[in-house]
Amino acid sequence: MKKVLITLLAVFYLAANAFAQKFSVSFPGSLLKQAFSGNILVYLSKESKDPKSGTAGLDMFPCYRVYVKNIKPGQAVIIDDKAISSPVPISDLERNSYYVQAVWDRDLGGRSIGESPGNLYSATQRIKLTKNFNQVIPLKATNVVPEPVFKETQFVKELKVKSALLSNFSHSPITMAAAVILPKQYFSEPNRKFPVRFNVSGYGGDYHHYSGSADPSPAMDTTAVIVVYLDGSCRLGHSVYANSDNNGPWGDALTTELIPQVEKTYRCNGARLLNGHSSGGWTVLWLQTHYPKVFDACWSSSPDPVDFRSFQRVNLYEHQNMFYGKDSTLNQTGTIDGFFPWFNMRDIYMMEHVIYRGEQMHSFDAVFSEKGGDGEPRRILNYKTGEIDQAVFEHWKNYDISLYLRTNWDKIKADLDGKVRVTVGEQDNFLLNYAVKLLDGEMKKLNSSFVFGYYPGDHFTVSTPEVRQIGNLFLEKKYQEWLVKHQ
Repeated sequence: MKKVLITLLAVFYLAANAFAQKFSVSFPGSLLKQAFSGNILVYLSKESKDPKSGTAGLDMFPCYRVYVKNIKPGQAVIIDDKAISSPVPISDLERNSYYVQAVWDRDLGGRSIGESPGNLYSATQRIKLTKNFNQVIPLKATNVVPEPVFKETQFVKELKVKSALLSNFSHSPITMAAAVILPKQYFSEPNRKFPVRFNVSGYGGDYHHYSGSADPSPAMDTTAVIVVYLDGSCRLGHSVYANSDNNGPWGDALTTELIPQVEKTYRCNGARLLNGHSSGGWTVLWLQTHYPKVFDACWSSSPDPVDFRSFQRVNLYEHQNMFYGKDSTLNQTGTIDGFFPWFNMRDIYMMEHVIYRGEQMHSFDAVFSEKGGDGEPRRILNYKTGEIDQAVFEHWKNYDISLYLRTNWDKIKADLDGKVRVTVGEQDNFLLNYAVKLLDGEMKKLNSSFVFGYYPGDHFTVSTPEVRQIGNLFLEKKYQEWLVKHQ
């Protein structure tokens, strides 16, 4: 009887897979003349008419991936239940209406697979999944993601710097880019020089946001500044301008290649100030603490985890599993008001296993982890179980800012103390306030002059005019101190 049952289950499984919905994807020679090797992804969404542009975590949507070799123009690839999937195989997906797109990832250096220049993609289709498991849905590439064009104006300029350091690391040409926003006094006072404020975006930011803008840079408080907007995007996510085994020497490239070019091209007086939010907040704190002689002040807002004893409430030094707490509840990655569940660690890591590069959690791997034997970052955890790889975490410790400060304070205090302000919302959606408080406690033990500010609000609402004014006053004060020393 047991053998019969097993046989029946096997037959049922094979039958189910033989009669499951399939996507048949192809591309024409008019878009790509040579054969394609790489990953093909299919994105679905009930709401978004542009599903390929969704962000894992912030948007939760079904997605599928297959790896192919030497697929010729016009040749069909079948994507079915054998595809890498999230949250479930195609045949288990809720019967409903969806928008759907396919993307052929040529992996040419862009961050978001769905938005990477050079990638092929299909036009959005509205489909309905029914109980007709013989259904085959054709998806044909119709477009190539274009290279964005930056429109300069009187006050806004594009800066591109070919990086020898990053190009040598990757064995291919790498260019760093930024938007430079000039103050109105830059033209009304042609002999005047200005301090530079480096503004680093959070994850997903794009300096092209300033393309075509006619607005001059706002004053820091009363002081006119040149703003350099850095977005940090790279193939594997946000570089956070840290030297890493996978992304390369972004910190050194910024400080020795891009910044000198800024100061050569524009009328700068030598003062360098930093501010950033979220991943940009972590970036500026990393840059200030690791290049304390290069930068003169830093305002870090709602930074990504700055103390790995609270990596979004997971203590990486003690906990064995990223997905589950000690009471077996799911650990949250995103919340509403720092409390109500939004999305959890398990779901976002499962989703990023499909969208295999350029997303937030894998971006941490790209910065913090060693390079694996396959040339890709080693993963901090098993995406199926959530078990943390302690050997990988040993390398992550090099990027624990709190640990770095505690270990090196005596050596860096003279160049660093008094230059840092950190602010965060008390209801941060991504639970980042807990790590900030741990860092605050450690800096108090060291009798540092770091300034910490806590405000009502979450990750997206904490940047009120009052909070911005206080942050700007801090940078203004540090700039005035710099002027005294350099007059």
